[in-house]
Amino acid sequence: MGRPALLVSALLGLSLLSGCGSFEASTGDHEMTGTLLDPHFVVKDAALVAESGSAYSLVKDTDKDLTLVFFGYTHCPDICGIVMSNLASATARLSDEERADVDVVFVTTDPARDTPEVAADYATNFDESFIGVSGDLQTIIDVAKPLGIAVEKGNKLPSGGYEVTHGTQVVAIDADDEGVAYWSQDVSSAQLAADIQHLLREAA
Repeated sequence: MGRPALLVSALLGLSLLSGCGSFEASTGDHEMTGTLLDPHFVVKDAALVAESGSAYSLVKDTDKDLTLVFFGYTHCPDICGIVMSNLASATARLSDEERADVDVVFVTTDPARDTPEVAADYATNFDESFIGVSGDLQTIIDVAKPLGIAVEKGNKLPSGGYEVTHGTQVVAIDADDEGVAYWSQDVSSAQLAADIQHLLREAA
């Protein structure tokens, strides 16, 4: 991801921190690394597209205690692969019971090149249970915005796609279909796993 994308992410992160309560302070027996969202982010019920070609909604099709959502694209040269690898490593640290209560969804920000099949293949390369979805670019932007994720289409590329800038946060959606927490791209897999376990305990 280029310098403009990193700038968008940094500016967005500052705006998020100004309106959210941090989990840095100890909460019970766990000191969270992530940031609690208060008020919670709105999750938009809009039709993205799954590998099968069927509609996929972050509201109607997410019924786990936690759904971790990351917006990126398969041609991303750096950050996307790092974040997705951290997600895979973090979920691998969970028990079988905990893992059953968590979904991970990759939403492409480059649907011109990332078809639903391409997005799904990319996601499952990190973990076979991960979900990858695509869709109309404007719909993706509309879904990302209320979750605090900036997605912007840049110049057209010779390949037919577009330069893409996008926020790099991972957002947690709870069983009530609300965005309740987020993590920056710098979170480690161990920190993320510990935070997920804490949020699952809180949801129990």
